[in-house]
Parts: sequence; structure tokens; C-alpha cells
Amino acid sequence: MTSKNSENKRIYSPTFEASLQSVHSILIPFEIAESFISHNHKRVIVNIRFQNAFVEFHAALQKRKNQFFVMFSKKYQKQLGIFPSDYFEVQLFEDTSKYGVEMPEELEAVLQSDPEASDIFESFTAGKKRGLIYYVLQFKNSQTRIDKSLIITENLKLGIRDQKALIKKI
Repeated sequence: MTSKNSENKRIYSPTFEASLQSVHSILIPFEIAESFISHNHKRVIVNIRFQNAFVEFHAALQKRKNQFFVMFSKKYQKQLGIFPSDYFEVQLFEDTSKYGVEMPEELEAVLQSDPEASDIFESFTAGKKRGLIYYVLQFKNSQTRIDKSLIITENLKLGIRDQKALIKKI
């Protein structure tokens, strides 16, 4: 069911119609999800089109009771103007990013400038890395992202490993 783009060999699904399965999730047809899972691609990039609007985001294929879902936040629903009864177009792409989410430039620069903190960061599980990346991404202001990244790297070097403690200024 998935295809490979001949230019970059990236796995992707055909476009399919979906609606909200729950307040925050979309049901992914089994054949489509299974084709990603069978290639060891649990992380995907989700493209959603509704009317003339479009969003793209990183997500994990989650399995519950032999059905696959991806989370679809209220923020993106609102951005597209989607209501619970609406149908929209979805297409999945293999997520080839290093962390399963795009690394903010500010955090990347801070980690590059501090090899000790970078080594510690890289030793974390993929999920813990994504959690820290999402934390930094929530801030719109670049300087705030830099400040938060610096706090994280300083805390890493102090031996702090708890997610909540890592983001607090000491």
C-alpha cells in the first residue's frame, strides 16, 4: 500500500480520507499503518489537507485493540478549521528525521557548542530526547529557545536527568 518515491526512496502512503476518531486522534487504515510498521517505521510525518488549508507534523503510529492511530492536536484542528463531523485528506510519510521531530536551530546550536552536554543528550532514549525538543519548540521567541536550551545543557552537566528538573533554572 505504501509507495517509494524514486528520487529519495522515502516510503509514503496514498492519500486517504479520514475524520476524527476521538477528540485527539485519527484512525489510520490497517493496511497503511502495517506497511510502515513492517518496515520498522513507527514514526511518521502526517500531512493533512482540509479545504484550502494544510498542516504537517511528526507523529507515532500507536496501536490500540488491533487498530492504528496518530494523535491530532486541537491546535492543528483549529488551524485547519476542522470540526468532529468533518472529513479531511491524510497522507503519511516515513519520518527520516534524526529525532522523530525537527530539532530547533537554537537547541542544536547550543548542543553543538557544548560537546559534553551533547554527549549526555545523545545518551538519552529517543522519547526523552523528543520530550526535551518539544519543550524547547513550544517557545516562539528565538531568544527564549536559546535561554531554555542553555538551562537544559547546564543541568545535563550537573548530572540532572529527571525531565522536570532538567528544564528548571537552578
